[in-house]
Amino acid sequence: MKIMVCVDGSKHSQNTLEKAFEIAGGCSVDEISLINVFEKKYAPPKDSTGKVYLTHEDLKIFEKIDEKEKEEKEKILRDSAKQFENSNIKITTILESGHPAETIVRVASEGNYDMIVIGSRGLGGLKKFLLGSVCNAVLQEAKCSVLVVK
Repeated sequence: MKIMVCVDGSKHSQNTLEKAFEIAGGCSVDEISLINVFEKKYAPPKDSTGKVYLTHEDLKIFEKIDEKEKEEKEKILRDSAKQFENSNIKITTILESGHPAETIVRVASEGNYDMIVIGSRGLGGLKKFLLGSVCNAVLQEAKCSVLVVK
C-alpha cells in the first residue's frame, strides 16, 4: 500500500501524521509520502491598466520571499518525516508549488497512491461549513481513497 500524507504544520496536520502512523502499524504499507504544497502568495504590483512593471530589485525581493517560503515548507517536511524515522517504512517527501488541492490530486494520480490522508482543516484563513476547502476539493476529485482526519 502506498499512502500520501498531506502536511502543512497545523494542528490538524499533526493529527494526520499520527493517524498515518497508526494505519502503517496495522497494515502492509510499502511507502508513505509526505506532501506539502504552497501557493506563491506574492504577486507583482500592477498599475491602473493592469500592466506589471518590475524592476530588477522587485524581482530579487519576490525571489527572496519565495525562497523563504520554500525553506519553511522544507522544514515542515523534515520535521514530519522525523516521526517515522524508527519505522521500517520507506518515507519520501514531496514539496510542490501550485494550487494545493489540484496539486495533491495530480501527484496522487501520477504516483498511483492507494490513499490520501488529509486533515479536515489546515492553515487556511476562512473555515468552510464542515471541511476545509483544500480537503473538500481533494475528497471530491481524488481517484483513490481519501481519509479525512479531524
